[in-house]
Amino acid sequence: MEPQVRLKAARAIVEAAEAAGIPREDVIIDPLAMPIGAEQRAATAMVETIRLIREELGVNVSCGASNISFGMPDRQGIDASFLTFAIAAGMNTAITNPLHDRVRKAILAADLMLGRDGFGAAWIAAHRAEQRD
Repeated sequence: MEPQVRLKAARAIVEAAEAAGIPREDVIIDPLAMPIGAEQRAATAMVETIRLIREELGVNVSCGASNISFGMPDRQGIDASFLTFAIAAGMNTAITNPLHDRVRKAILAADLMLGRDGFGAAWIAAHRAEQRD
């Protein structure tokens, strides 16, 4: 669970990848999201781990986003909230279901709030598409 321990493991993976000729931009680290119902610090530890890996190693970070909500009710709500925090910490790819409306909207909102959606174009387009449906 400890972010520094996970960073150390990620560092070893990145060093091995570089020794094998794999550039950092091709490396994806998955620090493994743990269920919040089994470990109270699962989300905060994961967010801190993502931040450390992105800041120190500069590699891509992914996770199975729904792992965080395993065993809990309203999993989509938890996943959506977690993804917002994880994206803000630097996670740039996730294993998730884009058909879950709350998750999809959370990702769009995170991009908007972090200045990655110029003038809200993607957010507005998604809203207009919903109005047509």
